[in-house]
Amino acid sequence: MDFALSEELEAVRDLAREIFTDRATTERVREVETSETRVDDKLWSDVARAGLIGPALPEEVGGAGLGLAALCVLLEEQGRCVAPVPLWPAVVGALAVAAHGSARQRSALLPSAVDGTARLTLALEEFGPADPLAPLTSAIADGQGWRLTGTKAVVPSPSGADHVLVTAATDAGTCLFLVAADAAGVTWEQAETTSHDLSAHLVLDGAFAEAVGTPGSGAVEWSVDRAGVALAAVQLGVAEGALRHAATYLTDRHQFGRPLATFQAVQHQLADCYIDIEAMRVTLWQAVTALEDGEDAERAVLVAKWWATDSGLNVVHRVQHVHGGMGVDTDYPVHRHFLWGKQISTTLGGASADLSRLGAVLAREAVTS
Repeated sequence: MDFALSEELEAVRDLAREIFTDRATTERVREVETSETRVDDKLWSDVARAGLIGPALPEEVGGAGLGLAALCVLLEEQGRCVAPVPLWPAVVGALAVAAHGSARQRSALLPSAVDGTARLTLALEEFGPADPLAPLTSAIADGQGWRLTGTKAVVPSPSGADHVLVTAATDAGTCLFLVAADAAGVTWEQAETTSHDLSAHLVLDGAFAEAVGTPGSGAVEWSVDRAGVALAAVQLGVAEGALRHAATYLTDRHQFGRPLATFQAVQHQLADCYIDIEAMRVTLWQAVTALEDGEDAERAVLVAKWWATDSGLNVVHRVQHVHGGMGVDTDYPVHRHFLWGKQISTTLGGASADLSRLGAVLAREAVTS
């Protein structure tokens, strides 16, 4: 299987790397962490002006039609610099509308999503068992629309989002719903996450919503798969950025008259990090390929997400460890990679939840084969 990037994807990667490296400096990230929204709106505007929000989206709405691969390339570069912009929920949400929304929804939402003037976010998680495919939030038909009741947990970066895509259960199966962020019956309860992002719990009390697709059509599964892959792409970049910090620190830091990087125990730690990162990369692109080829990709997605949640967390732990005392300095750059790695490792369920879902998939395949 060939995972080499096309020329178009290399161009996306190179431009994203240049922008994030130049703009998401340690000083700028520190400044954004103390801001009211915790989102770097200036960087978001720069990314939008560079045309980097739209490459994954269809050409008919102003995108480049490069699909999920373009989003993953972009997210990996964001993760390297832990750049505080809400790319993964905004673009995955736009992709869901492009794939399952009505013509009216696509024309109303996607052009502004491509140019960055409007944002979507995703409400996929709830309190309780970590199964995003089995939402407890309920939806009841009301004329041409629906009424949603329930609570969604830790909605990422709701500040500045005009609409939120909510998963909910109906009598005919699960469905994806579009809710205005300021609709009647919508209450936001602010919640700060490990990574300093200001998320929020979304309380719905008979809030009006539009269905995106039809109940039981698979829109929820489609969205959760792509959200899982997007998180794996960010985590890959976070791990790479953390390892880069470690390599620089250990080369410059001397002990007993020689660089720390020359100590065998330290080299073994970094070698383990490298192996984990390469496994994360291979499983990520295997999942992206399966999704883009229209295959039954649930197994590949869960494998990629497990590597991201388990090994991604291992990498940031090891990197922080080899930094010694500097690793626990909350103002030192590598600490932010640790916080991002920790947060991503629990989003949409942690490693144990991923293995539980993967086991259920394998058992189902064994029965039907």
